[in-house]
Amino acid sequence: MEHYFSATPASADERRQISVTLDGRTFSLETAPGVFSPAHVDLGTTVLLDTVGAPPAGDVLDLGCGWGPIALTAALREPSARVTALDVNERAMDLLRLNVARVKASAPELAPISVVTASEVPPEARFDAIWSNPPIRIGKTALHELLAAWLPRLKPGGEAWLVVQKNLGADSLARWISEQTDDAGAPWGQIEKIRSSKGFRVLRLARV
Repeated sequence: MEHYFSATPASADERRQISVTLDGRTFSLETAPGVFSPAHVDLGTTVLLDTVGAPPAGDVLDLGCGWGPIALTAALREPSARVTALDVNERAMDLLRLNVARVKASAPELAPISVVTASEVPPEARFDAIWSNPPIRIGKTALHELLAAWLPRLKPGGEAWLVVQKNLGADSLARWISEQTDDAGAPWGQIEKIRSSKGFRVLRLARV
């Protein structure tokens, strides 16, 4: 069975345009089958974006970018940011590259967005903020491996914002994050449940 976290979706690449409102502005963007939430901005992402405000004017990571609503919103809210949009799904990444061009045509102030796979991110790269609607359905072990690879890359003073369905383990994930340490034995940071809305929790990890 195909999942949105497949690198090369097997479903037909049938592109279509949808009307999407990001940061109060409406754009016509491209989506396709085989990516996460192709018909609209999913509810969890909406809850996250309604909570986080603007990113810092620095390096921002969208972990699991899909066709782009989180990365595009961050880039619209802070033109001085440098956004890295990361995914494994080649179709989703291609869609986001097209959507960056679509948004920039009417919002030339859009911050630069680099659409990449994990192997294309330099190992020394660090981030002022990480925003993510993480792929919970890849399974607990794979999810923990994903977060362990990226959350420790927060710069001191940086924040990670995650949205997770309550009934898919948001509270247990928060507990797991609170127990983790980096290679030097330092905690990843302080995890807080910032908001509960529409069946989702928004978690914030603050790096000390």
